[in-house]
Amino acid sequence: MEAVLYAQERSKETRATLNSLRENGNIPAILYGKNVSNVPISVEKLDFKKQFNEIGKNGIFTIDVDGKRQQAIVRNYEVDPITREIIHIDFLAVNSLSVITADVRIVLVNDAEGVKDGGVLQQSMFDLSVTTNVNRFPDAIEVDVTHLQVGETITVGKIRQQYPFEINHENDEVIASILPPRQEEEISTGEEQEPGIPENLEGREE
Repeated sequence: MEAVLYAQERSKETRATLNSLRENGNIPAILYGKNVSNVPISVEKLDFKKQFNEIGKNGIFTIDVDGKRQQAIVRNYEVDPITREIIHIDFLAVNSLSVITADVRIVLVNDAEGVKDGGVLQQSMFDLSVTTNVNRFPDAIEVDVTHLQVGETITVGKIRQQYPFEINHENDEVIASILPPRQEEEISTGEEQEPGIPENLEGREE
């Protein structure tokens, strides 16, 4: 699916003009890249959010700036700390030969045998840094934990050959493991009271 994002070139960078853009439902942005001059633009907020959710953070946009089209990915964006709304976007221009590095989320799939035996599945890594052609970027990296037993781990080295892209991590970095079953804590029911005069009777006169 082609994600076409219509943008308008902007010329002024004053705080007032940027605030005005945001108040009118737009997001200031910059389009830059190899063999591409830095172009200040703005995009419609609702349109961007809708398409961004559909294609994912590593998806490719076709940005139409006043009729001129350029493929680009979202390289970075700034979020307002109070409203949590996106207030600025950096678009990196790409083409079919572009090779980029970005983080891809890890998704553990299937039920681990070790969990069925009472173990606890622990995920240690949630993203992998990946380098590949821009058109081959996955939305997520699925890691199958079906045969993972109690005390075993899945490391980067065990999955590296399963994927057609470069994973920028050491082989011994742990992605997931099965911990032994948790031991229930023994709860003390109280200490045996030493013989003698009960505290509530001390000092009482007959």
